Parts: sequence; structure tokens; C-alpha cells
Amino acid sequence: MLNNIIQSKALIVTTTQLTMILIAVASVFLVFILIAIIKMYRLKAENKKLMQTNAYKDYEESINIEDMPGGHLYGDN
Repeated sequence: MLNNIIQSKALIVTTTQLTMILIAVASVFLVFILIAIIKMYRLKAENKKLMQTNAYKDYEESINIEDMPGGHLYGDN
């Protein structure tokens, strides 16, 4: 009698149930990874387009290295 009460309260999970849960979790992570890869390629293509525009080239040419302050906080020692 006491043994039946203990067994009824115990959480019994079969290997099939664990396998199904593992497959479901892995599928969710796989979807997240695929979304990240697709976003990476889209951003890469957009960055390539932006680098080829005249606006970036004009900005790059307008920067004068000599006008920038030195890297040291207390002077150029």
C-alpha cells in the first residue's frame, strides 16, 4: 500500500518523452540559428551597398587625420 502511494507521486518520464522534448528544443534553437544566419547575410549585403555609395566616400575623404586630437589625454608625450 505504502509502495503504491510513493510510486503514484513519483514523476516517471520515459526515454521517448525525453527524446521528443530534446527534438523540440533543438528545433527551436535551429530556427533561431537560421534566422541569425539570414540576418547576417542581409546586413553584409546592405553594408556592401553602403560602402559603395558616394556618401561614404565623400565622408571618408572629408576626414583629415591631422585635425584629430592626439590619443593621449594629457598631451602628446
